[in-house]
Amino acid sequence: MSDDHHVLGAYGIPAPAGRPQPLEEPLGLPLDYEAYYLGHQEFFHAFAELHLGTRHAAEDTVHLVFLEILSIWDDLLQDPDLEQRTLTVLSRQVRERLESEGRPPAFVIAGPIAQNLRAIRAEMELAPQGAGLYEAILELPPRQFTVIVLKHLLGYPTARIARVMGLDPRTVDYHGRRAKERLRVLLDLPAELSMRKGRGK
Repeated sequence: MSDDHHVLGAYGIPAPAGRPQPLEEPLGLPLDYEAYYLGHQEFFHAFAELHLGTRHAAEDTVHLVFLEILSIWDDLLQDPDLEQRTLTVLSRQVRERLESEGRPPAFVIAGPIAQNLRAIRAEMELAPQGAGLYEAILELPPRQFTVIVLKHLLGYPTARIARVMGLDPRTVDYHGRRAKERLRVLLDLPAELSMRKGRGK
C-alpha cells in the first residue's frame, strides 16, 4: 500500500492519520452526500485550521463534523437551510474543541491570511498590532462572522461564499456590509474610517 493511500474510517469517510480504524468494511455513502463532501471538505479544513492552529487538529475535527452531518443527512436533505445547518455543525465542533482545550481561536497568521489581515487593517486604518480586531470579529453574528472569515481571511470571492453558505450573492454582500459596520462600532471608529464601501468585492 502506498504512503498516500487514504485509509477509510467509519462510513467510508477518510479518517485523519493516527485515528484507530474500524474493523468492519466501510458502508457505502449516499451519492449526494459524497458530492457534498467533495465540494465542501476543502473549505471545512481551511476554516477549522484557521481557528484551531494546526492541520492535524483541523483534520480530526472535520472528520467528526462530516460524521455528524452524515448521521442526519436524510433530515438535512429536506431542509432548505441545509448549508446553514452544516455550517452550524462545523462552527460548534470547532468551538467545542477550543473550549475543551481551554484556549481561544488561533487565527493562524501565515502566508495569504497574513496579507489579508493586513489588508483589513489598512482598510480600517488600524495600527498593525492593536485595536482588538480579532476579538471584534469573534463578536459578529454567525452569518456576518462567516462572511468576514471567508472573504477577508480566506480570500474567497463572493460567488464561492454564496455557494458555500447557500445564499444569493447579494445577500452575501449585505452581510458583509453589516459586518463591516458592526466592526466599526465595536472598534469605536468614526464612520468615515469604516471599511470603504465596495472594496474587496
